[in-house]
Amino acid sequence: MFSRRHGMRAAAAAAVAMPLAAQSGGAAEAADSGPERDARLRVMTFNLRFASDTEPNSWAQRRPAMRELLRREAPQLLGTQEGLYGQLRDIAHDLGPRYDWLGTGRAGGSRDEFMAVFYDTNRLEPLEYDHFWLSDTPYVIGSNTWGGAVVRMVTWVRFHDLRTGGQFYALNTHLDHRSQPARERAAALITERLGGLDAALPRIVTGDFNVAAHGNPVYDAMLGGGTLVDSWDAAERRSAQYATFHGYRPLVPDGDRIDWILTSPTVHTHYAAINPYSRDGQFPSDHLPVQAVMQLP
Repeated sequence: MFSRRHGMRAAAAAAVAMPLAAQSGGAAEAADSGPERDARLRVMTFNLRFASDTEPNSWAQRRPAMRELLRREAPQLLGTQEGLYGQLRDIAHDLGPRYDWLGTGRAGGSRDEFMAVFYDTNRLEPLEYDHFWLSDTPYVIGSNTWGGAVVRMVTWVRFHDLRTGGQFYALNTHLDHRSQPARERAAALITERLGGLDAALPRIVTGDFNVAAHGNPVYDAMLGGGTLVDSWDAAERRSAQYATFHGYRPLVPDGDRIDWILTSPTVHTHYAAINPYSRDGQFPSDHLPVQAVMQLP
């Protein structure tokens, strides 16, 4: 059993759990080797691009590539952005029973986009979870008070690692795509909420932050207090860098990383990757997934 943090209205408790499964293989898996392999955790953040029937790049066209990518990479922790309920169910169906997920729509229940957190049930057990909205009223479902273009939110989970016996927090979010002031206030609120969690447990933060890493107040706010580091910068080894948003256009080498995996400084990142996978020329999304193989204290 696991619990939901007190303070959220019952109506927001329409968080949905659906099965997923994974198979081994892929770039991050290849880096996960050696005597410490069993303790390493494969993490991914991925803006899925919401399901649409509009062609080109409809969800029906993208789904086979998404299925193949996730099966190859087999992330044990996956923070997704923009996924719609039916789309997340498709992913669950495609990957099978080994994984579950938690999340709620940003308008409440199954409506609108989710900040879903997927996890490998052979590795991770959720103990506690909750959601909050990026606004002055974070526990008012669907609230948006900072002038953002759309409602934005966070889903977080406290996990028990069944392999190591440790615990950690995972937070997943998607900041506004138009308003820099809304993004800055969101970063401040997330930082504040992180500070209210058990300080003894490490954190992993996944998300689409809609600004480039480095040189932006949002990035500075998330990392400025010294409680989080950028796993890309901290990694022992890295893949080639590409802009993580490509919009189905040619990839941009050394482009902006707007999708990040942040961790507590005590987390050791062995390998970080931006995955340019496509299937017969079809990308799974208009973003590239960002991955990390890490070891928690």
